[in-house]
Amino acid sequence: MVSTRLKVGLGALMLLVPLFYIVLVQQLNGRTEVMMSQVEPMFVSQCQQTSSAEALDRDGLLNIAVWNIYKQQKPQWQGVLQQLTAQNELVLLQEARLTHRFANYLQQQHVVMAKGFKWLNVPMGVMNLSWQSAYEACAFQAPEPLIRFAKSTLIAQYRLSNHQSLLVINLHGVNFDWRLDSYRAQWEQIIKKVALHQGPVVLAGDFNTWREGRLRVVEQLTERLKLKEAKYHIDHRHRVFGLPLDHLYYRGLTLLEAESFKTKASDHNPIVAKFTLIN
Repeated sequence: MVSTRLKVGLGALMLLVPLFYIVLVQQLNGRTEVMMSQVEPMFVSQCQQTSSAEALDRDGLLNIAVWNIYKQQKPQWQGVLQQLTAQNELVLLQEARLTHRFANYLQQQHVVMAKGFKWLNVPMGVMNLSWQSAYEACAFQAPEPLIRFAKSTLIAQYRLSNHQSLLVINLHGVNFDWRLDSYRAQWEQIIKKVALHQGPVVLAGDFNTWREGRLRVVEQLTERLKLKEAKYHIDHRHRVFGLPLDHLYYRGLTLLEAESFKTKASDHNPIVAKFTLIN
């Protein structure tokens, strides 16, 4: 028979373990932070601005890539990322893990990152790589309802050669939320920004649309914001239950072509898209 003292001890332990987990996750998530840098990554709270940005496009042409890089866990990630950064003016990454090695690799890029959480003091989140810097960036966090680790959203603005501003939303969607309350709340963070923006918009990332209810949330909100989804002439986007997880939506730009090609460098396949500006 279990003694009363042991029962009390087990009961206390059952109460303390969840409390310890909550405190641990709060420490790992930390405050909402955004980092903008070309050389020395440094996080600040929520928003940052710079006045030194040049036009992101090249003579009216703009190539954009979207890729969940799977925390750089596959050995081929660097070769694929080098290809993407060489061929695109803007690369939107999800599950980027800012290790010392990755920070060294990023020395030649303009970097904007929104931290979701830190693990072993290494920031993880969404990241924009570009050949010209953003002039404004804001970060948002959305904790997962069950595991409490935060997903991040990055909203950045880039100058264009036609004197417009390109609003770019890089989003990694909340995953473990069956009722979709947290999923909708994460999307609500971006609605006001997009609705108020007068220029072109790109909304992309790993939306975790692995069931119809999630996809309906995305479709309803993007329709409300008058965003079009890219159409792919080759479509190898990663699918779960037959539904693609990665997406690219846009408005105020002309899409020339888009595709998603296969790679073994991540558990997701990249999206690449070619746009022209509308004068």
